[in-house]
Amino acid sequence: MLFHLPAIVGLVPLIIYIVLSFKDINPVLNVGMCVILSAILTKQPFSSFGDVLAESLGSFLGIIGFIIMLGSGLGAILQKTGVAEFLVMSLTKKIGVDTEKKAITVTMISSLVLVSLLGTLAGANAIIAPIIIPLVAAIGLTPSVVAVVFMGAGLTGMFLGPYTPQVVTIMGLTDLTYAQYLMAAGIPLGVLVLVITFIMANRIQKKTLGVYAYDSSEKPEGEYVAGKEVKTAALAFGLSMLALIIYGITLQSGSSYAILVITVSAIITGLAGKLHPNDLVDTFVKGASKMMWLFIMFILFDPFINFVAEAGAFEALVSYLQPLLASQSKVVFSLVATLTGIFGVGGAATADNIVMDNMFKPALQSIGVSSSLWALILLVSGQITSFAYPEADMIGQMGLARSKDMKNLVKYGVIVTICSTVLVLIRAAFA
Repeated sequence: MLFHLPAIVGLVPLIIYIVLSFKDINPVLNVGMCVILSAILTKQPFSSFGDVLAESLGSFLGIIGFIIMLGSGLGAILQKTGVAEFLVMSLTKKIGVDTEKKAITVTMISSLVLVSLLGTLAGANAIIAPIIIPLVAAIGLTPSVVAVVFMGAGLTGMFLGPYTPQVVTIMGLTDLTYAQYLMAAGIPLGVLVLVITFIMANRIQKKTLGVYAYDSSEKPEGEYVAGKEVKTAALAFGLSMLALIIYGITLQSGSSYAILVITVSAIITGLAGKLHPNDLVDTFVKGASKMMWLFIMFILFDPFINFVAEAGAFEALVSYLQPLLASQSKVVFSLVATLTGIFGVGGAATADNIVMDNMFKPALQSIGVSSSLWALILLVSGQITSFAYPEADMIGQMGLARSKDMKNLVKYGVIVTICSTVLVLIRAAFA
């Protein structure tokens, strides 16, 4: 450490990063400033920065950032070929949206499926919103309800999708297979959030009916008819994605397999949708470029965390937390870790997980926390932050739903946060 400062001072850049995460500052700029500060504190030579960043490109976080970019590219292909609209409209027609409960159900399933396939909350719901809103508006669903559904069902898609960034990250940190992850964390939390979302959506519908409403211009015009090329592309997408996922699960493939799944399914879908190869590549690259900022952020985040770890800051923090953990109680540990993740660490959920894993890893073995319990804690600490208070995800979904009702959305978020924390504590009590 610079000037022989105590190891705990190495946490200062991380604290600054967390504080700035809740401010109106570009995330890349935030991480960039903090990685420089952490490098200065740990006396990293300026000449080594190129090698550090080159190594970061092949790091776990670098791979996650690349997967996120590819997912955005796949989303652009689905939108260009009309597959995204076809999937939503087919589901809508299958269920038959003629009641409020059916409208809520169809919106939940549409958001959950597309988010889990694309691995992005904002990107998937941005595709769904202009398709689904005219349909549910005709039934009388209020913008307040649509915002809650986009938030709850969409984030549940992030819990369950086999190649969403959060799932890939947790599987990598815990060495769990996808099936093990689902049983330990994805399904329990996903079911809980979906049940709360459905109950709250119906309650909010009753409270806001006649208070908030979509304009009459939102009503659908004419009947949707999909062309032959769209149907072919949708079938190709579904079959290729299903085959690749089953193949990957059979082989118990790692996180890097997601790169193959996304790329191959995008190519097959684009070609089946009669996109010219040049147009296919241009569309994919244009879609992927929307997430370039996140990729760069993750490339910078890897050395940032490594520098903080080199300072011995995480070990020092655990030693300060030792009085809280002295009981060796899994319940106490789970509560401390979960609340730290939800309220103490901001930024992207994957970055949250990396910070949490580095911070509490020294205590996991001594307390006897299993990989399955740790997976649930990481999932809750990374994703439930979005429900705990108004931040980018919550405000974003409210905007996509064209809602102005922050009050009901915040109430819903608080209920999800409390119930999710209780779920962790119950799981820890029986671990």
